Amino acid sequence: MDSLVYGNHTVVREFILLGLTDDPVLRVILFMIILCIYLVTMSGNLSIIVLIRISSQLHHPMYFFLSHLASADMGYSSTVTPNMLVNFLVERNTISYLGCTIQFGLTAFFGTVECFLLAVMAYDRFVAICNPLVYSTKMSTQVCVQLLVVAYIGGFLNASSFIFSFFSLFFCGPNRVNHFFCDFAPLIELSCFDTSVPTAVPSFSSGSILMVTVIVIAVSYIYILITILKMRSSEGRHKAFSTCTSHLTAVTLFYG
Repeated sequence: MDSLVYGNHTVVREFILLGLTDDPVLRVILFMIILCIYLVTMSGNLSIIVLIRISSQLHHPMYFFLSHLASADMGYSSTVTPNMLVNFLVERNTISYLGCTIQFGLTAFFGTVECFLLAVMAYDRFVAICNPLVYSTKMSTQVCVQLLVVAYIGGFLNASSFIFSFFSLFFCGPNRVNHFFCDFAPLIELSCFDTSVPTAVPSFSSGSILMVTVIVIAVSYIYILITILKMRSSEGRHKAFSTCTSHLTAVTLFYG
């Protein structure tokens, strides 16, 4: 254990990630499966970004947000997956105190940005279907940029709450993290002192963001469903539903 002596305690300077399993055969199988999933995820998201950038027909608010959602998903996956893959290949996967902080900080950032973007995309579909006559005004380029900035600021603030809370914790004993990456929950279990106060702020922050974004998505689709059911044309209903397919797929994958 890389550690420093602080008073009567040994301060932990690195953590050991226990990973998913100790079975060598299962580790190889999981490595191959997760590597394939990671490569498909990265190539799929990259294809979405490139396609939206080069196709003028996709230069609309929905696809603008979808491209940023794909970017955030690439960041989220790259924060966690490479380290998890390394864990399958080595006997003892260690990560420094600072590296652990960066990893769960970035995880919180990209995860929060995805939550906000999914809520913004639900609002975009709500305006497009329920108020089509004012869509160009309510979802102008300026409005889209402002909503995007809010998403990234929200991600930064939420990640900052986790990082500041983590720095207030003191680790002087076990340094074995029962997880495949540095997540906040298993880390606070290793703290030597009371963690009720340091964990209150990030718990409230994450809980509030999750609740607000889910409510926005749910309310938006309730109104969308009501509007679609009122349409007399089956072709119009089908077209309205088809415009929501990509977003509903993203919501299902993310929250599922």
